[in-house]
Amino acid sequence: MTEGGVVTQVASEPMFISWRRELHSKPELAFEERATAEFIARKLKDAGLEVQRGIGRTGVVGTLRVGAGTRAIGLRADMDALPIQELSELPYRSQHNGVMHACGHDGHMAMLLAAAWYLAKKRNFDGTVHFIFQPAEEGSGGAPEMINDGLFERFPVEAVFGMHTYPGIPLGHFAVREGAMMASCDDFTVTLQGHGGHAALPHQVTDPVLAAAHLITAVQSIASRNVHPRSGAVVSVTALHAGAAFNVIPDQVELRGTIRTLEESTRDLVERRFREICGQICGAFGVETAVDYRRLYPVTVNSKAETELAAAVAESVVGPSAVDRNPVPCMGAEDFAFMLQKKPGSYVWLGSGASEGGCFLHNARFDFNDETLPIGASYWIRLIERLLPKT
Repeated sequence: MTEGGVVTQVASEPMFISWRRELHSKPELAFEERATAEFIARKLKDAGLEVQRGIGRTGVVGTLRVGAGTRAIGLRADMDALPIQELSELPYRSQHNGVMHACGHDGHMAMLLAAAWYLAKKRNFDGTVHFIFQPAEEGSGGAPEMINDGLFERFPVEAVFGMHTYPGIPLGHFAVREGAMMASCDDFTVTLQGHGGHAALPHQVTDPVLAAAHLITAVQSIASRNVHPRSGAVVSVTALHAGAAFNVIPDQVELRGTIRTLEESTRDLVERRFREICGQICGAFGVETAVDYRRLYPVTVNSKAETELAAAVAESVVGPSAVDRNPVPCMGAEDFAFMLQKKPGSYVWLGSGASEGGCFLHNARFDFNDETLPIGASYWIRLIERLLPKT
């Protein structure tokens, strides 16, 4: 699986798996990762790194300087868990009611910690590595919080790299592409205000439920009729709140949902058409409308040179046949995108194989596959040794 035995050396340290499982058992939500941050800071300090805490509220940055090189690289892992009640019977299952690591962030932290320990021990590079442990990836904007707190001014880097394990991709396979890797994420709330009344006398009311039904159908035309077929776009209405009785047409309906795109120009187009359709459909039914449209995460865009390097490094770890250089972009979103807006870099997926029972990310029975830990750590190690070669 690897050249040079890096995977074997990292895998020989069972403490990294024990760390991962400890992190899994004590998950914390966005911007509440205080014990997690303390755990990470302690392990980094034990390895001899400089450590700064409280960046972006609960973020941690460990710095490792070797030699006289002036170049610096950033490696990032996410820290937060999800508000999900874990249903597994694992001996290290979550000890926190209603909170679990269902997206592999426990493994991401362990892989980056393992790489930090190995690099600190071997010191086979020349320059500076900033190990960035970011809070609040799951929809709360931890990356911009760290950036606004001076992340790249306090820890200057020429490039920044991220990684996410991915169930369904074969174990030990990597996937990475230049350009859009993951979609933008926008949320919306549409309030339709009508004039309710008796359901047996609909001619006496202005029905917001009927308008909402037409609106839900109409906004689907944006992706199918306004967006170029080769440009990705998803419009999903995910919640409808209206009424409480069988025989009453309500005054108000609220729709909520999400919109995902792979290009900023498409993002602009979809928002414009969404607003137009809301106004026109509701106007046709005599219903007033208010649209709250929130732009959250931008498109995750990998830069060319850094992606070529990332793919080459992945190939050195697992072999060329196990690296997909042109995967289909994911319509999920990733707030590492904010860091890639500030610095060139690349975000890769590392396959973790089939999950227990076939469950995917954000599932109440999901668990990180510990077999991926040495592979991911080896990728980080090789990346630094390639970018910051010892002279």
